[in-house]
Amino acid sequence: MLDKFPQMSAELYRYVVEHSDGNDELMRRLAEETEAEAGGSAEMLTSPEQATLMTLLVRAIGARRVLELGTFTGYGSISIARGLPTDGRLITCDVSEQWTAIARRYFEQAGLADRIELRLGPALDTLRELPEDEPFDFAFIDADKVTYPEYYEECLRLLRPGGLVMLDNMFQNGEVIDEAADREAVRAIRELNDRIAADERVLSVMLGIADGVTLALKNG
Repeated sequence: MLDKFPQMSAELYRYVVEHSDGNDELMRRLAEETEAEAGGSAEMLTSPEQATLMTLLVRAIGARRVLELGTFTGYGSISIARGLPTDGRLITCDVSEQWTAIARRYFEQAGLADRIELRLGPALDTLRELPEDEPFDFAFIDADKVTYPEYYEECLRLLRPGGLVMLDNMFQNGEVIDEAADREAVRAIRELNDRIAADERVLSVMLGIADGVTLALKNG
């Protein structure tokens, strides 16, 4: 059973991207500018097929209010906002004025600036200021990995019953299964992976997309 599926080669990954929607000319320009400006930090970009999955999920659950932790240059934000209705709202959180300046520009170019509210400052502070009586439908966590356990709890608090939280980088480049890997971020993600798998408040699944994605549906 464990050997049922092939390893993801570069050729197979290219095939996946080519057979997924969403990676249009605007998104390609954004990715290219990010790579040119950010260098090695461009690895923080949401992958094309994962971005399309977010558009699909947001649209499929009829989300109107969405949270995103970790804006970077806006690739994921645009993908999420594309799944929202015209009166939907995405609150996206980041601490970098440099990278979010690029994001703001592309929000305008994508015609989505009216659906996206960017909040600069520590995401945990922003989350703790949000009231529970205005629940969210979807949350995407892709920020500081050490703080993921706290982000998860706050997002779960703010989600409506039946709401969905999506967490990125749950493989940590494979280090989560490497006993010798002891970085603080890896320890935090390992702990959270175990916690979510045992969490009776949610129905969850871990997917082999990009660097590992977990989806957790809040039980009603």
